[in-house]
Amino acid sequence: MRPEIRDLQASMREQGYIAERSIVTAVHLARAMEKPLLIEGDAGVGKTEVAKVMAAVLGTELIRLQCYEGLDVNTALYEWNYQKQLLRLRIAADPKADGHAEDSLEDIIFGRRYLLERPLLRAITRPNAPPVLLIDEIDRADEGFEAFLLEVLSDFQVTIPELGTIRAEHRPVVILTSNRTREIGDALRRRCLYLYIEHPPFEKEVEIVRTRVPGIADRLAAEITRFVQALRRRALMKPPGVAETLDWAHALVSLHKDALDAETVAETLGCLVKDQHDMREMEGDDLEELVRVAAAG
Repeated sequence: MRPEIRDLQASMREQGYIAERSIVTAVHLARAMEKPLLIEGDAGVGKTEVAKVMAAVLGTELIRLQCYEGLDVNTALYEWNYQKQLLRLRIAADPKADGHAEDSLEDIIFGRRYLLERPLLRAITRPNAPPVLLIDEIDRADEGFEAFLLEVLSDFQVTIPELGTIRAEHRPVVILTSNRTREIGDALRRRCLYLYIEHPPFEKEVEIVRTRVPGIADRLAAEITRFVQALRRRALMKPPGVAETLDWAHALVSLHKDALDAETVAETLGCLVKDQHDMREMEGDDLEELVRVAAAG
């Protein structure tokens, strides 16, 4: 392993993110090549956390654009502060005000002080260290927004009619995540490096639990992981991710548990299972059997 990749892996571990070599290498190359990194995987496997950890490792700002159906350019890029512009016009119309020529007044109200920077523009205009730009759940946005994003990520510049073209002084570190609710277009994929994150194997997930839940008993960490991984092998509507594993571990530690028992599992299952159909599948003897499997090792 190259020294810079080994150092990055150690830095991510210091921030509580246990990353194997494939993840660290992808993040390193995205920075070195100044290319966006598209991360796909099931919900809860740690895709968003990669961006958060990288912002902490680099000591820079994390700028997050949460995507959703109907997301438009104004929400993602910029808007004019119409209330402040209107107030400025009213002041200029006051006979007692100093007043400005019409052209001068237009230049004023369409200046940077009246511009509301949304995530994409903020990421481009940061003056010092480049931020980490997280474009979260890009698969939830529609194809029209994806096409617009393609243009921004190609040149890291935007054109505002009233101000002209604004270019990034420092290219942000860009991480896009997708839960694969729809297929991302080939054009955007070609602009990005690609990483798929699987659910972690047993040993790694136990290590994640021990790292992120201080004070947890080794036995409990192992039993929690066996239980969760047994759930993932079932045909559930919403299999639990690592995020749910950690939530459940925190809950059990707060209840002062050092091992699983069927009664406690039933009472806390809502930390882990987030679907009514899946919850009904986990009742009675089936739940007790899973607890026995987790305890048996």
